[in-house]
Amino acid sequence: MRTRTATATTLLAIALLAGCAGNHGSTATPPSSSTSPSTSPSGYADMEKKVAAAESALAQADKDAAKDDTDR
Repeated sequence: MRTRTATATTLLAIALLAGCAGNHGSTATPPSSSTSPSTSPSGYADMEKKVAAAESALAQADKDAAKDDTDR
C-alpha cells in the first residue's frame, strides 16, 4: 500500500515539475505589466488538464491501495 501511494505521489510530483518547468528554466521572467490579472498565462488550460489527470491517477491509486488492504 505504501509503495503504491509513494509511487503515485512521486509520479504526480514529476508530472507537475515537468509541466511547470516548460521552457522557462530556473530563471523565469516575471509577467509584463501589459498582462492583465484576469488573463491566464499561455498553457494554463493545458496545465490544469495535466493536474486533473494526475489527481485522478492519485485518487485511483489510493482506491486500489484501500481495496488491497480490505482483501486481507
